[in-house]
Amino acid sequence: MSDTLENEAFGSSPDNGKKGTHLCPCGYYNHPEKECTCGSGNVQKYLNKVSGPLLDRIDLHVEVTPVAFSELSNQQNGEDSATIRERVIKAREIQAARYNGENGVYANAQMSSKQLREICRISNVGENLLKRAMEKLNLSARAYDRILKVSRTIADLAGSEDIQPEHLAEAIHYRSLDREGWAG
Repeated sequence: MSDTLENEAFGSSPDNGKKGTHLCPCGYYNHPEKECTCGSGNVQKYLNKVSGPLLDRIDLHVEVTPVAFSELSNQQNGEDSATIRERVIKAREIQAARYNGENGVYANAQMSSKQLREICRISNVGENLLKRAMEKLNLSARAYDRILKVSRTIADLAGSEDIQPEHLAEAIHYRSLDREGWAG
């Protein structure tokens, strides 16, 4: 497995500092430019108000920090909305076809445990990555299911028939709030 995939999955990529959480009383915990004024005990107490079982039910944990004006005013173009929209429409069409005839199931997030085992097959490399994530991040069985469902959606967005290790790595990265000791 490449170091890049592992870094992406476990949140240790060089740009990870840009992805901060504003879940403390002062609002500056993990801020890239401002210092949090809360004591570490206060931050942990504040973060513990969000229970593990509740976090397990959230598919994507995305940490967001303020964007600097220089980045906002940057003339560099990213992917335009029309292109993203087309990719999402194609992914939704893939899922509609996949679940055609399945009562009440229209998207990956709705698949049952049985469907999960059938639809979200992963390679040995992907299995090893997911196993290491489960052990290293102390993830629950529910988080395991969520990771597989999200990685299937990421693969659909990429137009990939199979779930690749990079799709799993991205999905694991979205479980950042599951990490033990994430409040320092």
